[in-house]
Amino acid sequence: MGHYRKIEIMDTTLRDGEQTSGVSFLPSEKLQIAKLLLEELRVDRIEVASARVSDGELEGVQKITQWADEKGCLDKVEVLGFVDAPASVDWIVAAGGKVMNLLTKGSLNHLTHQLRKTQGQHFEDIRKNITYARSKGVAVNVYLEDWSNGMRNSMDYTLELIGFLSQINVQRIMLPDTLGLLNPREVSHFIKLITSEFPDTHFDFHAHNDYDLSVANVLESIYNGVSGIHTTVNGLGERAGNAPLESVIAVLKDFTDFKINIKENKIHRVSKLVEQFSGQHIPANKPVVGENVFTQTAGIHADGDNKKNLYFNDLLPERFGRQRKYALGKTSGKANIVKNLQELGISLEPDELTKVTQRIIELGDKKERVTTEDLPYIISDVLQNNSISHDIFIEGYNLSHSKGLKPTVQLKMNIYGESYEEGASGDGQYDAFMKALKKIYKLINVPLPKLINYHVTIPPGGKTDAFVETVITWDSGRIFKTKGLDSDQTVAALKATEKMLNIIDKMGKANEVDPKKRNKKNNPEQDKTNFYGNEYRAIAG
Repeated sequence: MGHYRKIEIMDTTLRDGEQTSGVSFLPSEKLQIAKLLLEELRVDRIEVASARVSDGELEGVQKITQWADEKGCLDKVEVLGFVDAPASVDWIVAAGGKVMNLLTKGSLNHLTHQLRKTQGQHFEDIRKNITYARSKGVAVNVYLEDWSNGMRNSMDYTLELIGFLSQINVQRIMLPDTLGLLNPREVSHFIKLITSEFPDTHFDFHAHNDYDLSVANVLESIYNGVSGIHTTVNGLGERAGNAPLESVIAVLKDFTDFKINIKENKIHRVSKLVEQFSGQHIPANKPVVGENVFTQTAGIHADGDNKKNLYFNDLLPERFGRQRKYALGKTSGKANIVKNLQELGISLEPDELTKVTQRIIELGDKKERVTTEDLPYIISDVLQNNSISHDIFIEGYNLSHSKGLKPTVQLKMNIYGESYEEGASGDGQYDAFMKALKKIYKLINVPLPKLINYHVTIPPGGKTDAFVETVITWDSGRIFKTKGLDSDQTVAALKATEKMLNIIDKMGKANEVDPKKRNKKNNPEQDKTNFYGNEYRAIAG
């Protein structure tokens, strides 16, 4: 077993996890997840972004680094950077970061065919990047991209790269199974070889789950001398995902003697919030965090000792914070709501808290009991609402559904202060609503995005009065999702659609302001034009 070494957990939900198809966190969501990971769950380090991705990414990282700096844990926040000095380093400095995880080529195959450089050139480029980063006060860890293929097919090269990096004293060398192709025997063999040859170097292992072997591979890597493990909450990540934080923690605690910092009783709450923000639903049978995995042990705690040899194992739900429930509703004041948020480990900004409180009171009018399970849905809804402008809104509607007749809707939309009214019938209430909306948007000559997916969920344990969350995926040249939350399914869909209308409006404004697309002959008034341009102004009068 272990020698009471400490194993570092580096969570990359906000970087590698965000590479899951269709997942994109808002800056305010990124900050919330970062706070939970570092303060509640107590992971040792977090990787929060890739350098140079976008302005939105820069804003997300700045929010996290400002908060981490105030809390004195800025050295725990890491950003993926590339061998492109000075670009990545300068981006990280601008984002307020202090640690770069430098992506180098861990296999000869990648070096030859992707970079088309010699080993000598690549090593020299790496040295330059690390020297430059240090001159800017940025510490460096190094990823060996495609390390697993490197060990299989070009071991001499990969070991020389590790030797070179250990000579120039990088903080950590990170060994990713980039394509998720290793089995536990290979992991054991390769890691033992490396840790025996470089006993004083800190190695991290980064597993992917393509063969469902990520947790087994993590265990082997730890038995054979790595000092750090990379995980993501709920196993988010591209393809089959990364090693799931929740499973890795349970396995380390129960099968090794190594020390880890994690507060495992906070795992469930972090998992639920990441599920909510990512829109990636956790399978009911997912170990540790799935809805059903503790069903049979519900009543086991009281008489567990008597039945220990029969039904009992070490995976008790209480360990992962999986039992208490607190009712919330329109009569619970802010203090009660704050207490429930604390139970979930969430600290919102004052204005966000006020909005969440208002939302709970509104929803409490429609539904007698708001449960802790409902809270992540409500917070997600409020944060998304907060980040979207409301220049376009549904002013009024009348939905009718009668037996033997097609559903109809009378719809009134307010677009920049101007009201439009149309009616339509359709195959369902939402279909009728969309047809009426299309009529209005035809009037103002604005195309609507294509609806490509419509997903309805209710929080776990929901009864007939449960909240309904509707997530709609749209395609307007780029794919995005909007969410609506209400006790009525159709109204939830209407709210998600209203958010979409404001988002495409904002996209249109961004295009309008692009100097290449602006017609300079137009009058100066054009600078103030919104998405709808001159056609809109003519109609709006």
